[in-house]
Amino acid sequence: MDGIGDVAVGVKRGSDELLSGSMYNSPSSGLSSISDTTSNGSDSKKLRVEDRVGDAPPSRVLHIRKLPNDVSETEIIALGLPFGKVTNILTLKGKNQAFLELSTEEAAMTMVNYYSAVTPHVRSMPVYIQYSNHKELKTDNSNQSGGTLASGSNSSDGCGTPSSPVLRIIIDNMFYPVTLDVLQQIFSKFGTVMKIITFTKNNQFQALLQYNDPNSAQQAKVALDGQNIYNACCTLRIDYSKLVNLNVKYNNDKSRDYTRPELPAGDGQPPALDPSVVAALGKDSGSLLGKIPGALSPLSAAAAAAAAAGRVALSGHSGASGVLLVSNLNEEMVTPHSLFTLFGVYGDVQRVKILFNKKDSALIQMADMNQAQLAMSHLNGQKMYSKIIRVTMSKHQTVQLPRDGLDDQGLTKDFTNSPLHRFKKPGSKNFQNIFPPSATLHLSNIPQDITEEDLRVLFSNSGGTVKAFKFFQDHKMALIQMTTIEEAIQCLIDLHNYNTGNNHHLKVSFSKSTI
Repeated sequence: MDGIGDVAVGVKRGSDELLSGSMYNSPSSGLSSISDTTSNGSDSKKLRVEDRVGDAPPSRVLHIRKLPNDVSETEIIALGLPFGKVTNILTLKGKNQAFLELSTEEAAMTMVNYYSAVTPHVRSMPVYIQYSNHKELKTDNSNQSGGTLASGSNSSDGCGTPSSPVLRIIIDNMFYPVTLDVLQQIFSKFGTVMKIITFTKNNQFQALLQYNDPNSAQQAKVALDGQNIYNACCTLRIDYSKLVNLNVKYNNDKSRDYTRPELPAGDGQPPALDPSVVAALGKDSGSLLGKIPGALSPLSAAAAAAAAAGRVALSGHSGASGVLLVSNLNEEMVTPHSLFTLFGVYGDVQRVKILFNKKDSALIQMADMNQAQLAMSHLNGQKMYSKIIRVTMSKHQTVQLPRDGLDDQGLTKDFTNSPLHRFKKPGSKNFQNIFPPSATLHLSNIPQDITEEDLRVLFSNSGGTVKAFKFFQDHKMALIQMTTIEEAIQCLIDLHNYNTGNNHHLKVSFSKSTI
């Protein structure tokens, strides 16, 4: 049951409990001290902050510092998404800090190692990530003040009856963050959505959503309860609320009153994403947000990663450029085609230009901004040809082709009409199979006469060591596990579209599975 006093979405959820650990009072910790005010503004505690990654043992809770003043939770969550499920977040906006909890310690270790090689950036500002001394985030909203985004009543809200126009929504299996705008777009298929309040309780993302009439709420509950928002995750659990009206004071990324667009953002929060942005994301990413009613079809993982994380707003540049700047490349090894193949895992690469006067850098033009953000989030900090590459958004709007008659030594290639684009076909299954680089590769389009030994030799010759192999039942697909992610990246670059004979071209992608 969700108490409405808990609906207050202060910027420091449960910060009293999080900051009261004994680590902060240890005289031997050697940590700097920062004053922190609790959520009701009447008490003060000292938050001691670790200055080096090595000061705390590995933990699935990470401490993030030097965040921009107006950073949103979705931007912080986007830092962790490529490494696994993000299970909780606590933001200390007055201190430009946050705590991010991942589902496993292994995921957190991967994230810390990843960002220790290449400094992560949020809105073009460097941020710093290290382990927290806390093993989990215990955010309890019950002692929060009822101020900022609370509904009008402080009574307990149990399961109501179909006569209520207000639904209580809980998101289970939340592998990707769910934004207020995504909820609005889904639920508006069944009637006029008047107001939404989102909050976290008991480590679960929840929302209260008010329709203009109880009948719309009933239709939405029947159609959507138990459905997945995204492919195989983010399951909707819907009950009727006892409340009949929500009192929303601010329009931002936590709450919205669609009948009162003049409301302030409040509490230093940035306004939420324009719904038209989310609509564009859904349209361009092959997502199925706009294809209800009846039942909620699953979104692709690609659309989830791009739309839910709000990554369209993360580039730091205005406009809809889909151009990436990739630096620290191995200039002796890299080619336009190798970049096309690797970045093509996350979108349809249109053009590639290796810079003539700086051959360790390249511009890559993706089909749209969503694909560019997806590629950046997954490939920034990965090793390609023994060098850790840096991927950022470029200020360029397009990649220019060389002028007619000008020889640029093959450094610029136009792939606009390439038959190797993975995402050109609407509704392609490739949208559902986008995963971070991993040591395990998924192989498909394997001819019947190709054996396990043939594939082991082929992948070993690409410079790696095959650790494990598994055929699927029909032998047309397989998983092959290399020793490292770098080896797997190399194999994907070398062997995707490899001709195995009789015009059978091997298809290679990253897998979320292990063998």
